[in-house]
Amino acid sequence: MPIPGTPSRAELVEHLVRTRIAGDVATPRENNLSHYRELANGNRHYWLGLELGDRWSDEQDVLAVMAERVGVNDDPGYRYGQDTIDPDLTIDALERMAARLRKAAEGGQRVLFATGHPGGLLQVHHETARALRAAGCEIVVIPDGLQTEEGYVMQFADIAVLEHGATLWHTHSPEPMRAVLRGLQGAGRPLPDLVVADHGWAGCAGQLGVDSVGYADSNDPALFLGESEGTLQVAVPLDDHVVSPRFYDPMTAYLLEQAGLKDSR
Repeated sequence: MPIPGTPSRAELVEHLVRTRIAGDVATPRENNLSHYRELANGNRHYWLGLELGDRWSDEQDVLAVMAERVGVNDDPGYRYGQDTIDPDLTIDALERMAARLRKAAEGGQRVLFATGHPGGLLQVHHETARALRAAGCEIVVIPDGLQTEEGYVMQFADIAVLEHGATLWHTHSPEPMRAVLRGLQGAGRPLPDLVVADHGWAGCAGQLGVDSVGYADSNDPALFLGESEGTLQVAVPLDDHVVSPRFYDPMTAYLLEQAGLKDSR
């Protein structure tokens, strides 16, 4: 069971490793390298809404960033087997995200939450949204009637998601976020001051000039490249779909405490 309350940093490291949110994660090395290669070869599905041009056309450059920011094995000759996420890098990124959330709370900013991984991260985003609203932020309500080729862009528990066939949809596409931002502009409403998201939702927002922080797995390199270039403020490395969504609860508690939002929930 997840540890109760707010963990210390050491306790959170142990929890992340035990639940495989970090440490020896489920995503195998060969899958990671395949995604790095696809990104380097210009497959825009793996760009997650970012415009990377030809800056990351060398797979080894992508691997170097992922080793530095995520903690995957940095040996290009290691092709198969177990790969890793460094839990200390996860927590370092959570602390950077917390600093940006604190700024949002202090400024009463407009914040938009979205996820392409509702089966794993919906509750993480919901708890964060609830704490920011209690601290005085405006949680952005998306316009009605938005859709993409994949489905409808909806909002549940303050979180923008893609709905398809009466099911919340796992998507890497940037198009749902593009639809939301265009919808806000079309309605004469201001864009968010901050987007808290993952996958293409986070990448698209950052690419379009909105402050964006997000979560990403070891096989989703684009957001970490975006952070390295300054297009995203923060990318938090973690396994974004572990056995139970409740395993993320201690991580969320730590994030909110670091942001000064623990008492705002």
